[in-house]
Amino acid sequence: MTPALPRPRSARYRSAHDDETVTAWALAARDGDPAAIERFVRATRNDVWRYVAHLSGDPQAADDLAQDTYLRALRSLPRFEGRSSARTWLLSIARRTVADRFRFAAARPRLVNTDDWQGAAERAQDCGTPGFDEGVALAELLTALPAERRDAFVLTSILGLAYEDAAEVAGCPIGTVRSRVYRARTTLIKMLADAERQPLVGCAA
Repeated sequence: MTPALPRPRSARYRSAHDDETVTAWALAARDGDPAAIERFVRATRNDVWRYVAHLSGDPQAADDLAQDTYLRALRSLPRFEGRSSARTWLLSIARRTVADRFRFAAARPRLVNTDDWQGAAERAQDCGTPGFDEGVALAELLTALPAERRDAFVLTSILGLAYEDAAEVAGCPIGTVRSRVYRARTTLIKMLADAERQPLVGCAA
């Protein structure tokens, strides 16, 4: 069975904690509340892990990248003023963290990574939950998208950011995000239709 494309998620759907609450925790953490720091990290760590795994294409590196993201975020908290949501601010830091990792590795030969998107999908979703197989299949299809379109699709349709927040994270105009998401969905729909027409291998006639 091939997966249906996810609809853009609302803030309520993607998390038990809305952006206003998460931002309030970040501001309290900035002011020195240790309990708020723990709540902020707990509420955002799944989104951060999924995003860095997607950007890096390396699920094995995602733990280190997520940890580095939070270290940078905690150092930057004194300068966080809440002008954007804390989730958007944090994902922007995650994006820079991955970009810095790529720049650091650029001068060295890159090792071939034998993992695929299934590892990322398994970490992001309990294999006992409904839709797990479909989630793995969708993650595999995402690898065929150009990086910028995949980034926009993941931010809006999987992580649930509004288009304006996704534009802030990606550092591009909102119209560009809308175009990338539209093109990504068009490509994915075509790939899903093609997959449905593929004969099942190994099935008895």
